[in-house]
Amino acid sequence: MPNLSIKDVPEAWTEALRQRAARNHRSLQGELMAILERVMAEGEAPAGNDARGRPLLRRGTRTIEQIHADHLLRFPKPIKGARSVDLIREDRDAR
Repeated sequence: MPNLSIKDVPEAWTEALRQRAARNHRSLQGELMAILERVMAEGEAPAGNDARGRPLLRRGTRTIEQIHADHLLRFPKPIKGARSVDLIREDRDAR
């Protein structure tokens, strides 16, 4: 089973987790596993802030229609006979 490590956890969070674990008669590891099990059972991660207090950002919010429109702006003509590696190199070299 893989191991996880969390770095730069604020002291206040660490102490709160230790106290919570003690109240629930668990080790810190056991308490963290219980929290993760509950979150995974809900099927989604909790909203809020990351460990440094920054808001969590949602990535990939464009619709397929927006992506298609952007693609048509970049490539108005159909690409025929080109190899993908050549297209990638051309795009990279154009930057």
